[in-house]
Amino acid sequence: MARTGRRPGNQDTREAILDAARSAFSERGFDGASIRAIATSAGVDPALVHHYFGSKDQLFLATVQVPINPEEFIPKIFEQGIDGVGERLVRTFLSVWDSPVGSTAAALLRSAVQHEWSARMLREFLVTQILRRAQKELKVDPAEAPVRAALVASQMAGLGMIRYIIKVEPLASMPAEDVVRLIGPTIQRYLEGPLD
Repeated sequence: MARTGRRPGNQDTREAILDAARSAFSERGFDGASIRAIATSAGVDPALVHHYFGSKDQLFLATVQVPINPEEFIPKIFEQGIDGVGERLVRTFLSVWDSPVGSTAAALLRSAVQHEWSARMLREFLVTQILRRAQKELKVDPAEAPVRAALVASQMAGLGMIRYIIKVEPLASMPAEDVVRLIGPTIQRYLEGPLD
């Protein structure tokens, strides 16, 4: 007689959770998806989701398969204050893309351009995992914070696309510190300069 009830903890269970999470995040977004609903869809107890992934943020990162954890690098960019954040952000961005995980970042960006599902997931990642965290660090009018964060995101996505995907010269082969020097001030202006 076949056993009934919850799935046992194994690789199949982990994949079932990831599949359920992909569907939930894609259909309802990060905010609309709950651990309980994901667990129910996967046929597991919510505690098992926490066992495998720790938190909703970590589950989302596993679902999107991003090569970095914004929870770790965003506070470091802002820890010295707002001055120089533009340069530190560009430097961090380049160090990720120039590292072995850069190929994963490039694959995510390429996929987002080609597939609506990937675009939705990347958008959710940018908004919930990066932009919200950065907004908390900005000491600006809360009404301006989303606009400023979106402007920064547009610049960084454009940098990723031009330098690493399309490879437009001379930006594609420019030394990283030159890119930091040239683009950092634009990021800084988006963060604290006038918007009018």
